[in-house]
Amino acid sequence: MKEIAGPTVGMVMAECAQVGLMIVSKAAMSRGMSNPIFIFYSNAFAALILLPASLLYHRRTQLPPLSFSVVSQLFLLGLLGCLAQIFGYAGINYSSPTLGTAMLNLVPGFTFVLAIIFRMERLDWRRASALAKSVGTFVSIAGAFVITFYKGPALIARSPSLSFNSHLLLSVQPNWVLGGLLLAADCVMGSAWLILQVVVLKKYPAELIVVFFYCFFVAIQSAIISLCVEGVSSAWSLKSRIWLISVLYSGIFGSAFQVGVCTWCLHRTGPVFVSMFKPVGIAIAVVAGVIFLGDTFYLGSLLGSCIIVIGFYSVVWGKANEEKVRIDSQVGVVQPNSRKVPLLETIFEEI
Repeated sequence: MKEIAGPTVGMVMAECAQVGLMIVSKAAMSRGMSNPIFIFYSNAFAALILLPASLLYHRRTQLPPLSFSVVSQLFLLGLLGCLAQIFGYAGINYSSPTLGTAMLNLVPGFTFVLAIIFRMERLDWRRASALAKSVGTFVSIAGAFVITFYKGPALIARSPSLSFNSHLLLSVQPNWVLGGLLLAADCVMGSAWLILQVVVLKKYPAELIVVFFYCFFVAIQSAIISLCVEGVSSAWSLKSRIWLISVLYSGIFGSAFQVGVCTWCLHRTGPVFVSMFKPVGIAIAVVAGVIFLGDTFYLGSLLGSCIIVIGFYSVVWGKANEEKVRIDSQVGVVQPNSRKVPLLETIFEEI
């Protein structure tokens, strides 16, 4: 129990940081801050933090040279991340942090689909684990459609006049639908980012340096987009206090802290344990959105979130079961030989 106490606290803190990032970003853009400019400042600040941290962390590690192929893949990784952030922040601005957190549970499903397309994942329909992952993926996507197109009555609202003021009908607010579609695009880009990150880390196994270059390239790309959209204007000035606070929070907690904690937890417990905390963000986002932003929590969001969580845990169960079968099969092959000739195996291993 003590072994998972630290990672448990760390992942809860990471989810709180993620929800906080969604709240401060919506607060900043609601006050008129440009989406690409916000991304530029937050990633530039994160890169400044990660540069000395990555050099100190990997100072004794023998790293391979940064080839043109690796740099190109890092640039593409930054481009996917830049597009994901643009879609994600725009979707949150049009909808709410609650919807944004719920839609993040689509990432495992989309990642599973892309992994099959790029042959990183094998699909055997005869196995229950493969069926669980496939069905869970489709269930999660169905839940996202429920959240996006069905609102229902208000369940939690700061103003009593807003409660139960709608009927069991499809949402007719275009901003809510547009926000859901943008967040779905963010999940697709985020899944592609995860797939490419696996490829990059195999060639250059230095996590913090990869994250630094990612933030560095996102800052450059978002700066170019900002110049094309905003030009040289007063929009670049952090004249509002909420703009400055949002940028500082995003750089410190949204990138450096969250990525660092998740990486630490991954090394200690593995990806299944880390991914299980995604649904925790939904509850955190509901409470924080209602308290700090006055968001209304609708029945459609509750139903869709429950459907997404069911599909999400189906995918996680399928993946965990496959890992268990793989480990058991490896142990079953090694153990009989080790019982027969342990001395010979030790000699050959030493040779």
